[in-house]
Amino acid sequence: MKDKLFVIIILMIGIMGFAAIIGVISQGNVRHVQIFWPEKIEQTVAFIDIDDEVKLIGISGTSEDNNPTLIMRISFAYVLTVENRGNQHHRLYIDGFNIQTDLLEPGQKDTIVIYPDKEGTFNYYDKRQYLSKLGQLKAVQVTPSDSFTGFLKDMI
Repeated sequence: MKDKLFVIIILMIGIMGFAAIIGVISQGNVRHVQIFWPEKIEQTVAFIDIDDEVKLIGISGTSEDNNPTLIMRISFAYVLTVENRGNQHHRLYIDGFNIQTDLLEPGQKDTIVIYPDKEGTFNYYDKRQYLSKLGQLKAVQVTPSDSFTGFLKDMI
C-alpha cells in the first residue's frame, strides 16, 4: 500500500511540474531570440567640414545625405552618436529638448539619449560661437495602420 501511495505522489508531482514548465514556456519566457521590438532607436551622424561649410552626414541608421532629417519614435529611447570628422571643434545642439553633445575636438565622438514624449519637428544646430542650423529631427507616433486594425477586428 505504501509503495502504491508513493508512486501516485511522485506521479502527481511529475504532472504538476510538467504543467508548470509548459505554463512558463507558453508565456513566452523562454525564447532563443528576442521577439519584441527593441525599445530604442540608434543612429550615428558625423560632422564634416567642406570648404569652410559645416555639414552633418548620416553614418548608421539614417540616410547618408548632407544634413539628413533624423526621425525618432515617441515613447522609445533615441540614441544618437555624433562623431567629429571635421577639422574644427563642433557641438550638436537640438532645440526643443535643450540637449547638446560635449564640445567635440576633431576625431572625438559623444552619445546623447532622448526620450521623446510628444510629436514635433525640432531643429538641430552646430553650436560653437553661434548657432548654425543644419537640419531637423522629427518625433513621430507610430500606430497600427487601418488595414492591420481591421484585420485584428476580423480575427476577434
